[in-house]
Amino acid sequence: MSSQLPAVLRLGTRGSALALAQAGTVADALRAAGHDVELVEITTRGDVSRASLSSIGGTGVFVAALREAVLDGRVDLAVHSLKDLPTAPADGLVVAGIPLREDPRDALCARDGLKLSDLPPGSRLGTGSPRREAQLRALGLDLDIVDIRGNVGTRLAKVSEGELDGVVLARAGLARLGRLDVITEVIDPLQVLPAPGQGALGVECRSDDADLAAVLATLDDFGTRAAVTAERSLLATLEAGCTAPVGAYAEAAEGENGLELYVRAVVASRDGAVSIRKSATGPVNRAEQLGRELAQELLGDGAGAVVDANEPAS
Repeated sequence: MSSQLPAVLRLGTRGSALALAQAGTVADALRAAGHDVELVEITTRGDVSRASLSSIGGTGVFVAALREAVLDGRVDLAVHSLKDLPTAPADGLVVAGIPLREDPRDALCARDGLKLSDLPPGSRLGTGSPRREAQLRALGLDLDIVDIRGNVGTRLAKVSEGELDGVVLARAGLARLGRLDVITEVIDPLQVLPAPGQGALGVECRSDDADLAAVLATLDDFGTRAAVTAERSLLATLEAGCTAPVGAYAEAAEGENGLELYVRAVVASRDGAVSIRKSATGPVNRAEQLGRELAQELLGDGAGAVVDANEPAS
């Protein structure tokens, strides 16, 4: 272990059960490599505000306070859900490790074991995500999409208590909390594409902390980094924030010319009336360009106007 590393690595995390579970997986990996790790809870704007994410400008609301804590030295590193991380680089910080991704698909948790196709017209389905709302409405199932906030337990309670017929959550979060039992359907990406970076974690430290960055790089999963690089490059090129109605899913697989990325993306209007879908395949070492080029195709089909129409009023 480098003498430049602190005796105990202070890992910054949000205090929710899910954030602590995510941070715990990173802490366990670092401990297995021989490092002492202490979790430090940081409260973010997204934890305090009860307003909808789209109304408070969702980009960065869960990460800004964590990043400040890393930069001012209160913690040495921070763990983020990559889907919450702004695509623009942050001065003085580097995402040094991206561990193996959990299953990024969305999941339905509905009453009586129902699947999406089983929900009667008018069923109340909860989500805090404009991306999910847009794609669910585009399915034409005549569902009443309800904007909700709160942690996983709070959202699930709205179903068990009869306030909602179902909620849509990230399968990855349910897996990390040990709650896969509540899922009634894992939603096919052909119906609802996940958020760029969904299911993946980003481990961030100061860019001038070379010793720690080298340690965190050992956590990196090559295929995951390539996939989320393509997805986040697409999001950045669209100039869309973390709460925009943009879905993207890249998968790395062996192709005729070695490891390739297959990328699918959608931009949809909040009411579901407009849904623009595109896909692309290319070498894994061109992940960033692949995402950028796919975004340009979407923009050529009018995606820019759809994204702009869904921006929250300032």
